[in-house]
Amino acid sequence: MDEDQYRTVYREVNANRCVFEKALNNRRCDCSRHERFLLATREAVGCKSEASLANCTVFLDTLREKSRFALRETLIDGPLPHNKELKVQAGGTLALQQHLFPEQTAAKTTQDIYELVNIALSKYVNIADFPYGELVKGVVHYESRPKRGK
Repeated sequence: MDEDQYRTVYREVNANRCVFEKALNNRRCDCSRHERFLLATREAVGCKSEASLANCTVFLDTLREKSRFALRETLIDGPLPHNKELKVQAGGTLALQQHLFPEQTAAKTTQDIYELVNIALSKYVNIADFPYGELVKGVVHYESRPKRGK
């Protein structure tokens, strides 16, 4: 299957593509609303709930925009290159989890993105009011792989 065919079939099969797919596939985050499936030997992630997908999309888009300067990007009009996107997704959700639950500062994974966004919404009422200053610090300090020693 060539790449164009794959993308076409992927869009048909996965109408509610999870916006945190990279972090979920990297096993740095989990979500109670996700569903995994295989397509052409690749793992893909969909969302079971359109309402939670809408909240996650707004959260991730806002986090990308707020992280723009820290990532040295002048314009973000969609997904970033893979490693930067992973930094935003996993680093941002880990930082939000650590902000909401200070006792979990040593955690290396986010347990449930859906619950995390809902808890933050109950505290801040609006996604635009989340503490993005702290979340961007999490994005900057996130390492997708530990650096190898010389």
